[in-house]
Amino acid sequence: MSDRLSIGVIGAGYWGPNLARNFRASPQWTLAAICDLDEQRAQRVADGIGGVAVTTRMDDLLTDPAIDAVAIATPARTHHAIVSAALAAGKHVIVEKPLADDRAKGAAMVRAAAERGLVLMADHTYCYTPAVLKIRELIEEGFLGRILFVDSVRINLGLVQPDIDVFWDLAPHDLSIMDFVLPGGLDVSSVSAHGSDPLLAGRSCLGHLVLELRAGVMAHVHVNWLSPTKIRQMVIGGTRRTLVWDDLNPQQRLSVYDRGIDLDAPAGGNGADPRAARVSYRLGDTWSPALPEREALAGVATEFAAAIAERRAPRTDGAAGLRVLSVLEAATRSVAAHGAPCAIRSEAPGSEPEPQPTEPDPTEEFQLS
Repeated sequence: MSDRLSIGVIGAGYWGPNLARNFRASPQWTLAAICDLDEQRAQRVADGIGGVAVTTRMDDLLTDPAIDAVAIATPARTHHAIVSAALAAGKHVIVEKPLADDRAKGAAMVRAAAERGLVLMADHTYCYTPAVLKIRELIEEGFLGRILFVDSVRINLGLVQPDIDVFWDLAPHDLSIMDFVLPGGLDVSSVSAHGSDPLLAGRSCLGHLVLELRAGVMAHVHVNWLSPTKIRQMVIGGTRRTLVWDDLNPQQRLSVYDRGIDLDAPAGGNGADPRAARVSYRLGDTWSPALPEREALAGVATEFAAAIAERRAPRTDGAAGLRVLSVLEAATRSVAAHGAPCAIRSEAPGSEPEPQPTEPDPTEEFQLS
């Protein structure tokens, strides 16, 4: 038990119980406590995993020298204050997506962690699923060839969030996956976004994102809170093969198609008109790799512990969270500009204006996440 790390979970709402359960089960961690303003809510979570201390005071976790890290499962608007307080207390931090509610705050968090030599990890859970790890492997080894496009759909009925739009709620999943699997990560030059609010909720309830990546890849993300059917699907097309990930099909989550279009070079060499190239269609086999079934959050817990023990950045570090935030902020600007392309902010974290310091508000409803 002496080589285990100790962690506290802050927030016992939607995602917090999943974090508590996985950290409790992890051989690398000892779950020390669950913190939530609603003590009864926290107690229910604690009872459901066999019992653990509960508190309504975040300072109980931050001032405890036996606790090495905290896992934060609270609304994005609270992340900067809570993460900053945890880092100032010398705790390693894992925080659910999105990293913060704006890039300047996220950059300040990344900078604070680096200055203190602490691990700040973004809980981009999908990046630790067997399917996404396999996608990354296939792309790294060149099995799909040069990537040409990504087309992602993430739609379902609800939940309409009270403080963020559908882009900030659903798109971080797809953006973090693209950042994880694509060569060069989420290296986006511009974003075009169209959102719609047919419910008159005051925020986009469905929308489309078009990303131009500097590697020449075109990516499209469709997100929707209003669909009566649930779809979780991503298509990644390459020059050699095309991959389809269907997260709702446990029997065949990944399918790789040896199909595509080939352009035969026109006669006449380099000076020939490329429009004269002959199009041919390639129709080959379909292959579905076998994947283990395991909970992604177990992999998240293991990676967090390994990053702390090895004094390295985790696979989904604060910088990855910042890249996602950059796209979300550009999408917000594009929606306001009726879909006009908006450039990605390229400033290094240290060059951004420091956000106004804030203290965690004890009345903040962090249990709602």
